[in-house]
Amino acid sequence: MTSTPAFTEIPKREGLRVRVAQALRAAIVSGEMEPGDVYSAPSLGQHFGISATPVREALLDLVGEGLMSTVPNKGFRVTEVSERDLAEITELLLLVEPPAVRRAIASILGRDIPALRELARSIVDRASAGDLIGYNEAERRFHLELLGHAGNQRVVDLVAGLRDQTRLHGLAPLVEQGALANAAAEHLELVDLIVAGDGAAAEALMRRHLRP
Repeated sequence: MTSTPAFTEIPKREGLRVRVAQALRAAIVSGEMEPGDVYSAPSLGQHFGISATPVREALLDLVGEGLMSTVPNKGFRVTEVSERDLAEITELLLLVEPPAVRRAIASILGRDIPALRELARSIVDRASAGDLIGYNEAERRFHLELLGHAGNQRVVDLVAGLRDQTRLHGLAPLVEQGALANAAAEHLELVDLIVAGDGAAAEALMRRHLRP
């Protein structure tokens, strides 16, 4: 069993399950909780000064997101995502997402653009602030809402599942390379291509955006 990272304090007046999950995500992003390490709900609850129940619920939420896995009779382990895992997921996304984005453009109406642009700006703002959790959530919403216009819910569900398998782990290379701001700006560029009705260019941009 590993030692407990120095998490930020959890305000008791707020939804504990949500707040604990946010603190755990932040710890995973910062590297305080490392892949392979095992943590128990009681020990984390003791650290936060709360009962184990909301902590266990938060840990199960992270299991559902693919960030952690259960270890029978021990607790929860931070999910290890290898370079091969990321490469295989990226390969699948490249096969599915770019052509779906191109199809979606034909169905997007003028009234849909402001919401997509707002999400794109939120992605840029989160990148500028170094808020990786907020960045990931805003980017996920942007891509899934855009794909929803392609008219194939199975594609949306597939992409959502693939993205959930990488979640915050997939941002590490962008941060290390100092490329997060450029990746964020591509979302605004994509909205401009949608407005222009340029499906071919949007598909090409999506392919560049997905490649590491």
